[in-house]
Amino acid sequence: MLTTLPNLLTLSRILAMPLVVATFYLPEPLGPWAGCAIFAVAGVTDWLDGRLARAWQQQSELGKLLDPIADKLLVAGTLLMLTAMQRISAAAVLPALVILSREILVSGLREHLAGMRVKVPVTNLAKWKTAIQMMAIGVLLIGDSGPAFLHVKLLGEFLLWIAAIFTIVTGYKYLHAGIVHVGTEDMRRQTRGMKTAKPSRAT
Repeated sequence: MLTTLPNLLTLSRILAMPLVVATFYLPEPLGPWAGCAIFAVAGVTDWLDGRLARAWQQQSELGKLLDPIADKLLVAGTLLMLTAMQRISAAAVLPALVILSREILVSGLREHLAGMRVKVPVTNLAKWKTAIQMMAIGVLLIGDSGPAFLHVKLLGEFLLWIAAIFTIVTGYKYLHAGIVHVGTEDMRRQTRGMKTAKPSRAT
């Protein structure tokens, strides 16, 4: 049901995305710090909704549909705004592109495998990737509005590169697992086709 707390938390993450975007148009330091705060709260809901759904046995197909959509909207929207508003350096655009490309790849792969009723479990490495990625984006939202001695922007870009490396590794694992499942399914279909095919009779 849409009104369960886990699903409402997921929806709040979707609604957080335009709020984060709006903070880019607020003056400094209010905008950057407000954006980081909203993004951080949204990140906590990403961790919390799944735990509550499992603990309260409120897992639903709607939640499974909305959860990855909410995550990708929040991450993609924020990374695009950071790039468009030149809040990250040109070098940091590359890891951002890697992260966005991986999200598209995994989304398409999961959709195809779902049609085959195949589930690809989330690995611990993927969870670490998500955690580092969220921290990197949160730090980058603060950027130059943070204390100068902490070099906040540089720290955020360093974390973004780490997240991109994890992204490549986990993306490859998802892709490899998907190809194996697809190849196995193709072989099964060919085998069934050979069994059902009737031999031709000579005339």
